[in-house]
Amino acid sequence: MPATLDLIRALGWLDPHRYLDSPRATPQQLARFHTPDYIAALELAEAEGSVPPEVRERHHLGAHGNPIYREVFRRPATGAGGAILAARLTRRGGIVHVPGAGTHHAMPDRASGFCYINDPVLGLLEWLDLGLTDILYIDIDAHHGDGVEHAFRDDPRVFTLSVHEAGRWPFTGGLEDRADGHARNIPVPQGFNDTEMDHVLHAAILPILRHLRPQAVMLQCGADMLEEDPLARLSLSNNTHLAVVRAVMAEAPRLIVTGGGGYNPWTVARCWAAVWGALDNRPMPGRLPPAAERVLRGLDWDRAAGRNPPEHWSTTLVDQPRPGSLREEVVAACRSVLEGLPEPATPAPAG
Repeated sequence: MPATLDLIRALGWLDPHRYLDSPRATPQQLARFHTPDYIAALELAEAEGSVPPEVRERHHLGAHGNPIYREVFRRPATGAGGAILAARLTRRGGIVHVPGAGTHHAMPDRASGFCYINDPVLGLLEWLDLGLTDILYIDIDAHHGDGVEHAFRDDPRVFTLSVHEAGRWPFTGGLEDRADGHARNIPVPQGFNDTEMDHVLHAAILPILRHLRPQAVMLQCGADMLEEDPLARLSLSNNTHLAVVRAVMAEAPRLIVTGGGGYNPWTVARCWAAVWGALDNRPMPGRLPPAAERVLRGLDWDRAAGRNPPEHWSTTLVDQPRPGSLREEVVAACRSVLEGLPEPATPAPAG
C-alpha cells in the first residue's frame, strides 16, 4: 500500500486538493458490524503484542493465518475509517478510491484470511445509514468475498457479486450460492485469462448492474487476480481491472473503489496506481518516468521472482494483454448468474 501511494505521487497524480488521509475508525464505528469483545481483543493484541490462548481460540488472533503485528488494530481501523469516509463523501454522488480498504474476509467476532476489520461492510453500512436502499457490491479479488456476503445475506438492500477462483480458500462462493436471491458468485477456473474476464464483464457484471440500477456501487479490486500473484492460479493482466473500473464508473451514480488482496508488491502497486489513474481519466504512460521507476526498483520481495524481477515490473504501469480461449464453463456461469435476478428496488437518482 505505501508503494502504491509513492507510485501515484511519482506519476504526478496525487492532487492535494482532492486527496484525504483516511481517519482511524473509532471502536464505536467498528461496532456497527464487529462485536465489542472482538474490538477490545484486537486493541489489546496491538498494545501487548500477544493474546492469551482463549482469545486466540475465540477470535482467531495469532492463529488461522492471522498473525499479530505491530499495527494490528491501527492499520485495519484506518482502512475502515477510509471506507466510512468514502461513503459519506459520496452521499450525493461521485467517486472515491480507497486503495487501503478491501479486507473482505473479517467476520463480526473474528479475524479471517489476514483480514481483521471488514471495511467494505462498514462502508456499505454507512451508505445504508445515510438512507440508501439499493446497493451493489462487486468483488474481483481472487478469493470469495465471504465476509461481505455473510454480512448482507439477510438484507436485500445490498446485492453482492463475487468473481473469484474456484476451489480457492475460503472454499465458499459456489455458483449455487445465492443468499436468498440477492447474491451471485462466479467461481472461475485456473488460468482464467483476459478474454474470459472481458466476457464476465459484458455477460454478467454489466447486465446485473444495468438490471438492478443501484443507487451506489462498491468495487473491490483485489490484485491477487493477476498472473504474477503467488496465492492464486489465474492469468489476468491488470488491463482487466482497468476495464472493469472504467465500465462500472460510467454507469454508477455513486462509486467506491477499494483495494483488496495482493501479495506481489510490484503488481499490487502498478495495478492500484493504474486504477487510480483510470478513475481520474489519466493517460497511461507507455514507459514510466524516472521517479516512478525508482519507486518500483526500490521494492523487494523474499521470493524467487522478487530476487530477479522482470524489467517491465519496474518500467511499465499497464501489463501486456493476456488473451486466451473462452471456456464453456465461464460462459455457462455467466448465463447462470443472470437467472432469477430480483427486480430493482428503486431507480437510481441522478448523481
